[in-house]
Amino acid sequence: MTYYRERLWPSVWIYLAIALVIPASILVFMPINQLVGILTGIALYLGMVGLLLATSPLIVVTDHQLVAGRASVPLSLVGETSAFDGAEATMERGQRLDARAWLLIRGWVTPVVKVVIADAADPAPYWLISSRDPERLIAAISTAKAAGSQH
Repeated sequence: MTYYRERLWPSVWIYLAIALVIPASILVFMPINQLVGILTGIALYLGMVGLLLATSPLIVVTDHQLVAGRASVPLSLVGETSAFDGAEATMERGQRLDARAWLLIRGWVTPVVKVVIADAADPAPYWLISSRDPERLIAAISTAKAAGSQH
């Protein structure tokens, strides 16, 4: 059973920012051919959008595991979870960050969830995961762990 699912899509401002490749391409190709500049700009923009969409990581909480991007951990090894937003999230991603932590953070998603890994053999003491709905992610982890302990 899936308790939580979130894709970390880029924000609208990212798409607007990369749209600047279109006028840049037109400027570069203007002396050669304006049509080539326009077509190149559009092709580059669409390629960049496709790349952003294809590489947007997925966060999933199931009966047995937490999946964040390409990494997964059994729920039995998930310890304390904490949500951070605003200045606190910035501190967690910066000054308070343990260099050994496993990160799935995206600059366009401010809130983060800190998931302590209760496995002495794991070199990462915790995961730091960007989430647009950190409270819901934490609740899903809690619910899935409780459901798993009943079985």
